Amino acid sequence: MRAIIIDDEPNAVGLLALRLSQHCPQVELVASCTNSHKGVQAILDYQPDVVFLDIEMPQMNGFQVLEAVSGVSFSLVFVTAYDKFALKAFRYSAVDYLLKPIDTQELIQAVNRVEKQKKTTPEQVDHLKQQLHGTTKQLPDKIALPYQNGVTFVDLKDIIYCESDDNYTKFYLIDGQHYLVTKPLRDIQELLEDRDFQRIHRQFFINLNHIKKFVRGEGNYLIMVNQQSIPVSRGQKDRLLERFGWL
Repeated sequence: MRAIIIDDEPNAVGLLALRLSQHCPQVELVASCTNSHKGVQAILDYQPDVVFLDIEMPQMNGFQVLEAVSGVSFSLVFVTAYDKFALKAFRYSAVDYLLKPIDTQELIQAVNRVEKQKKTTPEQVDHLKQQLHGTTKQLPDKIALPYQNGVTFVDLKDIIYCESDDNYTKFYLIDGQHYLVTKPLRDIQELLEDRDFQRIHRQFFINLNHIKKFVRGEGNYLIMVNQQSIPVSRGQKDRLLERFGWL
């Protein structure tokens, strides 16, 4: 993979270049730039497979760089020092990122993901930009789900439940569609647990607004609006009932 680094901090550029050469032999670094204007020209000249891009830079920030090279298709990994809320916005947009200071294992994982995924879409970047530059720190009502042919944006209210499939998660939607994404269920739980979602079983994470019935017995289970039966583990039953003010 042909790669470019764009970051206004020379030390950060040097460290990332060193880590790539030491731990990611499949990556060929064709340019490293500490000036965003030169970074734009490097992207146009080299047509890279992946760009490691800082967001907060003088002259042109990361989003302005992307606007200047909108005709070039590549995978994108943001290199950022943003706070915890902003990192959740990255996840909602399915845009890859590395948190400064860069961890070697996270870098290796990011490169591996880039090898497997499609190029970053303008819609993903726009979605992230809206969240990071919003007037309030309000989490989005849509989530970007990467799948084999690209990325689809789904309203959270349209998700009935998520099911674990080893290191994958399957999303079941109100219109009958389902998507398999390459993330474990624990990552989805971390992303959505402060919304109207709850883990009710080691295999299932549900939208509380789409419960139709709760059936008690030796094996407690829910019936969702799509008529699917979802088991409720013994340890999660009380937490579930507390959410609804059980009488």
